[in-house]
Amino acid sequence: MRNVDLHCHSNISDGVLAPAAVAARAHANGVDLWALTDHDELDGIAPARAAAAGLGLAFVPGVEISVTWANETVHIVGLQIDETDPQLAKGLKDTRSGRERRAREMAAQLDRVGIPGAFDGALKFVGNPDLIGRTHFARYLIELGVCDNVAAVFKSYLVEGKPGFVPHRWATLSQAVDWIRGAGGVAVVAHPGRYRFAKLAYDEFFNTFKDLGGTAIEVMTGSHTVDQYAEYAKVAKRYGFAASRGSDFHSPGESRIDLGALPACPAGLVPVWRDW
Repeated sequence: MRNVDLHCHSNISDGVLAPAAVAARAHANGVDLWALTDHDELDGIAPARAAAAGLGLAFVPGVEISVTWANETVHIVGLQIDETDPQLAKGLKDTRSGRERRAREMAAQLDRVGIPGAFDGALKFVGNPDLIGRTHFARYLIELGVCDNVAAVFKSYLVEGKPGFVPHRWATLSQAVDWIRGAGGVAVVAHPGRYRFAKLAYDEFFNTFKDLGGTAIEVMTGSHTVDQYAEYAKVAKRYGFAASRGSDFHSPGESRIDLGALPACPAGLVPVWRDW
């Protein structure tokens, strides 16, 4: 059985390691087929591909696109994309715009609850200033000793109803799927168990995603609990989606699941990588 990991991040977005270092870690952990899927950014693909080639590691170019659906932020992974596609590149550039303004608003909220200097503090953890986001603020709060870990940060800060939360209007679901398909890629719903959909929106989301040309969901992901592995295997079968597998790795010290360490997909599912 192939050890497949089709969702992880480098310091081009909100990961800690450079793309080549992520490739090396994937290879050392026994991954056979690997995708780099940075948030709304393609610049890590070329160095990731080169590093994977040097290691004899099969590589899949990818991206994770931020989407607003039913006032929730949803992530759609694109796999096997052509990163030179101009429509995809322009769409991602538009999606990234506004992050600095949002980050300054987040810092102002944190300042009001006694945590000054958060914008500059978060910047210390940013590899790509165009992609400053919540994870970078979380790392700063941990450095200050405000919280012990990322999970603790997101219980008290940076989430809806807590200091430091500023919503952002991302791409639409239709745009994200169109960009991915237009670039020759496969659209995959990332970690579906993370989203707070009411029953109606839940059904509407998956049906709309399928109607738009989405073909897969992540079943095995570092963002799911063990119970959710089985739950989303059933969802994949119900809607006729292929199944994807990815750790959502960000950092050796932060990620719940390391690269390549997930269990295999349950039997009876069609792997999204079956013909790759």
